[in-house]
Amino acid sequence: MRRSREVKVQLSDANHAATECLGSARASRAECGAHAGMVLNQKFATPKAFGVATRRGACAPRSVAVALALFFAAMSISAEETKFDWFKPFSSLSGEYSAEETYVSDAAVRRSNRVVRDFDENDVILRLVLTPRVKIGVLRLGLEWEHFSFEFPEGTPLPNTLQEISAIIGLDMQLSDSILLRVEAQPGFYGTNNFNSEQVNMPFIVGGTYIYNPNLQFIVGVSVDVEREYPVIPAAGIRWKVSRQWVANAVLPAPRIEFAAAKNVTLYAGANIKQTNFRVDDEFGDQHGNSRLNHAVVSYSELRVGPGIDWKITSSVTLTAEAGYQPYRSFDFFRADVRYHEDGSAPYGMISLHGAF
Repeated sequence: MRRSREVKVQLSDANHAATECLGSARASRAECGAHAGMVLNQKFATPKAFGVATRRGACAPRSVAVALALFFAAMSISAEETKFDWFKPFSSLSGEYSAEETYVSDAAVRRSNRVVRDFDENDVILRLVLTPRVKIGVLRLGLEWEHFSFEFPEGTPLPNTLQEISAIIGLDMQLSDSILLRVEAQPGFYGTNNFNSEQVNMPFIVGGTYIYNPNLQFIVGVSVDVEREYPVIPAAGIRWKVSRQWVANAVLPAPRIEFAAAKNVTLYAGANIKQTNFRVDDEFGDQHGNSRLNHAVVSYSELRVGPGIDWKITSSVTLTAEAGYQPYRSFDFFRADVRYHEDGSAPYGMISLHGAF
């Protein structure tokens, strides 16, 4: 009975924390590092209108996430100093948000004897999810946008823009004192520079968390995406608070080791595995001398590894910074049997602002 009461005390918070990554068809690495949970990170995105032209014509919103991060951080700090709550109009709402930007320096990919060199990458993610409570659990209703921009040399047979804008529709449920369940879908457009109805897709996940005790949770789930080469992917993970300061968060797609350096500061080292499917334009193949690529699905994958820091500025604002190395990347038109894989790794840097309200 005592253990049951201890778990109940934590469930109101754990229902958010332990399922934060558990079911999100597309959650950020900052969310996945926060507590037990699981994200089968097989898709991504948010609006294109924020982009600016690059020197090679790709749309690269380089400073959107940074600007938003600085704005919200400034509002939060100002609120504490002046006692004026900028977020009071939204006090009746509950939810979560994130704004993230990653820059990857010059790298290379190869297909047989064809090598594409010296291109960089910008990856921007904007996400807002409202979490109203209902009788059967907590709804998850929101929007997400992700925009990849690559500065390829002229004539490269790869899309210089990959982006997705999707709705987030999900439900968190507490099945018992120790079992949490999330079901979530992300219907939306997954394409390149311009969206059309043929780029609509709806990946979804089903995941569960078993709270053995406040320090140990087990996570299982499955991700489904009909546009993926392997449509169904199962996964499992564990979150273990080893001691007061150390946490082993072995949960895909962002496993990491965390160290609580101070009350509001957490240091970590880990990885981030990303894989998303996009459909290119109808004439993409003709424009690059390979008609098999017209209207084809490209599966973009990458792996990032490095240390980072979470700074909890206020109860609703956390700033995350990370730097490391990207040892793997691929562009795979698997149905057309055309694949470019990593041929030269590169360093990266990431900044993110995220929180819950």
